[in-house]
Amino acid sequence: MFLDLPESELRAYRSAQTVPDDFDEFWAGTIDAAGSHPLLRSVVQVDAGLATVDVFDVRFGGFEGEEIAAWLRIPRGVDGPLPAVVQFHGYGRGRGDAVENLLWASAGYAHFEMDTRGQGWSGSRGVTPDSGSTAPQMPGFVTRGAEDKATYYYRRLFTDAVRAVEAARSFEVVDAERVAVLGVSQGGGIALAVAGLVPGIAQVIARVPFLCDFPRASVITDRMPFREIADYLAHFRDSAERVHRTLSYFDGVNFAARADAPATFTVALMDPICPPSTVYAAYNAYAGEKVIHSWTYNAHEGGGVDDDVLSLRVLRDAFAEPGAAERGAPQDAVPSPLRNGM
Repeated sequence: MFLDLPESELRAYRSAQTVPDDFDEFWAGTIDAAGSHPLLRSVVQVDAGLATVDVFDVRFGGFEGEEIAAWLRIPRGVDGPLPAVVQFHGYGRGRGDAVENLLWASAGYAHFEMDTRGQGWSGSRGVTPDSGSTAPQMPGFVTRGAEDKATYYYRRLFTDAVRAVEAARSFEVVDAERVAVLGVSQGGGIALAVAGLVPGIAQVIARVPFLCDFPRASVITDRMPFREIADYLAHFRDSAERVHRTLSYFDGVNFAARADAPATFTVALMDPICPPSTVYAAYNAYAGEKVIHSWTYNAHEGGGVDDDVLSLRVLRDAFAEPGAAERGAPQDAVPSPLRNGM
């Protein structure tokens, strides 16, 4: 059922989130510090048993140079430089196994799939540890280090994501000017952060994004992971002002206001995990060219496979080279195992 504002009000909704005076300085310093460490640590091809995709195990330097794992998948036999999709994952998910998640390479793109530090217990495994804060927290990651912006978990994760884009762009097989960032839920929130921090992104795809509009999300939904904030503040009653100030440095709303890449959002109007008003908060603040696709009768699954189809269409258009549409492809030039001489 609908648990949030009517759609007409969602389209006009603006978050009450504030922007810290030192927001840009804080993030510039954080990213610059990460940049002082070596970027690529190792690139090793793995035998994944696949006939059409080559897979490489990549390790790169993320926050403070800490080693982050990723997969790089390349369509076999396709000459570069290729457009690239840098993908971030939902809450609890890691990069998974080499043979998983073959859609983007199958579409002809270089696919750089970042592991999520400390996560990887839900759906797809992870291997990257989190250096982490040892302060009290609720189970999960949303309150890990939340008393201070310097120790907050998402400072480390967002920095990893920025460095992931840099790592993807460093490969000769990748066209550095045609790199998209994509994610679902937490991954969508990470994509918005990257859009606000990294210039020259070709396309942003944020599907039912998490980590947006903390002031409203922390009081409007009783579902995890936003519920972690309420549970923490119910226990540490004197920390509300301090924690919400920390969260303001990591809110997708504030990153969206600094982004200029074309962006496609999706939102589910019956989503109790990332309420639609929190998604619209980021969408309405987004400074670049944007479009949002709404799924009226869906919850946090959003459009599911239909969102995959949408994403493929968006990426095809975003990555199209000038004149490609006019040139087209002659029908006779398309091989078909069904033609059989016809």
